[in-house]
Amino acid sequence: MHNYYVDLHIHIGRTASGRPVKITGAKTLTLTNILHDAVHVKGLNMVGIIDCHVPEVLDELERGMEEKGWKEHDGGGVAIDSITLLLGSEIEIYDEHCQGPIHVLVFLPTIAAMRTFSAWLKKRVKNISLSSQRMYGTGRELQAFVKQLGGLFVPAHAFTPFKSLYGKGVKKSLTEVFDPDAIDAIELGLSADTEMADQIAELHRYPYLSNSDAHSLRKLAREYQVIRMNAPTFAELKKALRNQEERAIIANYGLNPKLGKYHQTTCERCFKPMSPREKQCPSCGHHRQIKGVFDRLKELKTGGTPPERPPYIYQVPLEFIPGLGAKTYEKLLARFGTEMYVLHQATEEELKRCVGEKLAKLIMLARKGELSIQAGGGGKYGKIASE
Repeated sequence: MHNYYVDLHIHIGRTASGRPVKITGAKTLTLTNILHDAVHVKGLNMVGIIDCHVPEVLDELERGMEEKGWKEHDGGGVAIDSITLLLGSEIEIYDEHCQGPIHVLVFLPTIAAMRTFSAWLKKRVKNISLSSQRMYGTGRELQAFVKQLGGLFVPAHAFTPFKSLYGKGVKKSLTEVFDPDAIDAIELGLSADTEMADQIAELHRYPYLSNSDAHSLRKLAREYQVIRMNAPTFAELKKALRNQEERAIIANYGLNPKLGKYHQTTCERCFKPMSPREKQCPSCGHHRQIKGVFDRLKELKTGGTPPERPPYIYQVPLEFIPGLGAKTYEKLLARFGTEMYVLHQATEEELKRCVGEKLAKLIMLARKGELSIQAGGGGKYGKIASE
């Protein structure tokens, strides 16, 4: 049994031919670049590419198998050198049962299964070649087909104000939209952690995932989990989500929720913090606000005793460290190999010799969760004080 670093929510910005997939994704976010940086910059062992329903992406995977020796694991997933790629898809649900659009993640074991899913989905979306398309059908219909193919179903960034299960998707309960028995995990998103999510009793039965939702290469592994498995395969992941045969998620690594873009409630216009009870922004007088995840979860709080869960360890990506620019970032990678080694293993003395006392101190405080943070909200990330 081994521990694997896993990030299961990574977008493709462009195909190998340059066609857009995730419109808001960086042009450099190609499959080739993702695989390179996941291994050599971030130190990941398994990635979920959630735009694999796109036919051209599937074509690229099959070319890799023919020309580069990529192989499908017997247990599902594609073995590419030292990393496993899981075939995923992000889909938007907005049927008559939803209060607002909901994004979900689907993972399937094989290229053949994803080809079947892509053909099925093509009849229910406007453009099968783009990411996160709205599906014309019900959430339960999607769940049933995913389970028919032996797949996994995960509500994505479940608490953010827009396009999420509890943001505006349902009034109170996931049973309004989904079959609770056909959900395999809940993705927390960048503005919530385990303790916050466990305020909702109906979630106590599910494992929690902390993923990056990367729209650029730098964002890879800003959130991830460490999973104990016998091998990095789809079948082993499924066992881990169910805590079967000693497989399990053993730690979630994620942003302090205050660093997320939607943690606190803010004015829609000036982004100053507001109380959910305020009808008018005290700073600019605007009458609309963007409700933060913290306040939304207080509304949904139901009580109950949560299960024993793996630790949620706050991680501050290097890009959030004040004064740590691109040249310093490259210097750290040249010295220590991967960002994960810098964040979690390099000693303070090693860091001082590389980047100086001030930055070394900030990195160590980040590791201990002791940095002073100004909470984010309204679509703007939180900030870390430099002193």
